[in-house]
Amino acid sequence: MNCSQKDVLNIKDLSVSYPHSKKWVLDGVNLTLGCGERLALLGSSGSGKSTVAKALLQIIPSGSICKGEMLLSGHNLLKESNEALHKLRGELIGLVFQDPGTRLNPLMTIGEHLIDTLHAHRPDQSSLLRRIRAEELLNKVGINPQRFNSYPHEFSGGMRQRVAIALAIALNPPLIIADEPTSSLDVSIASQIMSELSFLCDELGSSLLLITHDLALASRWCSRMAILDQGKIVEDCPTHKLINSPTSSVAKRLVSAARTREESTPLVKPVERVVLQVDRLRCWHALGGTPWKPNWVRAIDEVSFSLRIGETLGVVGLSGCGKSTLCRALLGLIPIRGGEVKLLGINLAKLKRGDLKVARQSLQMIFQDPFASLNPKMTVLEAVSDPLLLHGLATKTSAKEKVRSLLQQVGLTPVDDFINRLPSHLSGGQQQRVAIARSLALSPKVLVCDESISMLDLEIQADILNLLRFLQKKLGLAIIFITHDLSVASSFCHRVIVLDRGRITEEGPAEQIFQAPQSSLTKELVRSSPTMISPI
Repeated sequence: MNCSQKDVLNIKDLSVSYPHSKKWVLDGVNLTLGCGERLALLGSSGSGKSTVAKALLQIIPSGSICKGEMLLSGHNLLKESNEALHKLRGELIGLVFQDPGTRLNPLMTIGEHLIDTLHAHRPDQSSLLRRIRAEELLNKVGINPQRFNSYPHEFSGGMRQRVAIALAIALNPPLIIADEPTSSLDVSIASQIMSELSFLCDELGSSLLLITHDLALASRWCSRMAILDQGKIVEDCPTHKLINSPTSSVAKRLVSAARTREESTPLVKPVERVVLQVDRLRCWHALGGTPWKPNWVRAIDEVSFSLRIGETLGVVGLSGCGKSTLCRALLGLIPIRGGEVKLLGINLAKLKRGDLKVARQSLQMIFQDPFASLNPKMTVLEAVSDPLLLHGLATKTSAKEKVRSLLQQVGLTPVDDFINRLPSHLSGGQQQRVAIARSLALSPKVLVCDESISMLDLEIQADILNLLRFLQKKLGLAIIFITHDLSVASSFCHRVIVLDRGRITEEGPAEQIFQAPQSSLTKELVRSSPTMISPI
């Protein structure tokens, strides 16, 4: 595709407000995007990033106010009819969503998705030509056309995102919008997806608008950045200039948060006493076969490690390596097939039900999605006091006082502003602080953090990591920190283990693992991890 003009996209004085709201979500936004240019649009949660994409696609809620001018390849999007907009979506704009699962119909094959898109925009084209084009698109994104009749659930997250990219480029649009396209993927797959997307944009001559909260990812793949804050563009300049000499307060905070997240900070030396000992843990899943000769998926296979009081152990690896299975096995959520888990010297497998319930108070978990981990109908007070009441450790009156103390501890102050709120009335960072407070209610010795910052924006990630450091120092907590981001693990953890297909392939001090990786997998993870501070 060849560009016939300098700017593919020209946004002038764009303002958007949603129904029943007097607030402008976007307030006088001006933005241009050149032919073949890659621009990253960054900002904190609620800054208006996704609203820009919705406005361009004209999919904002009915009753919203949208004014200004949006010129895309000569078309003024605010003056086009609904029929014209249906045609322009796909032909002028391709969209890659954050979660590919929301883009794909589980009842349609991968091939049917592509054929359906091509048929909607090219109704006069023959079935044979549409089939040839669909297979060509699969080849372009690295999927064997033999998977044409596969369903979305038969694909991994990375493969589903490749299908989403194929759908986005199907009609060779001059603009591709990628809205947080890698936030749910591990670093290696994310790197492959961004590499593929960038290559295809270059090949097609398409411009890329990358909407993200990840400054390091944006700095690797985009030549220019624009910072959005409270609906306004506060900085717009070449990437190297923004990284090295940010001028707006928001950009300075984002750059500072990114560097703080990656830089090694002095960690409190852990106590020598071991709080958790895992010895030759096996967690196998039966997968077909016969009763006398079953086939096993060795999700966790002969894994051994120890964890000391006040220590943080990072667990990293590719998707499917066994990280989450390890979490569930330690917490007793799935059965183990062999090995031992000793908590404070006690083998959990040998405890009876009542004693096991008491012992597991010392092992608590913080989940990836804070909103999904909280009951939407329970107030903050009810959510945090619930474990105390379930374990019979407090009355309703004493539980309320304990909750107030916990909210103070996690920085939700003034407490009266939060205690009666529902999760939907909290930001993502506030929701995660509530989840942390709840995990601390039973005075645990070990916290298991399963991707507990991956869904938060950059500044909130830094805040949560600082909170966990503070709590660890104050309470002597041992932490198992499961992540796909090796750069975070290297700065936050004392030690790191690298999992591959259920086995530990490398382990050692976090800084050593990041700076001098030994195994091929760890080297790949380090290469793929987007950082603003390059590893030595």
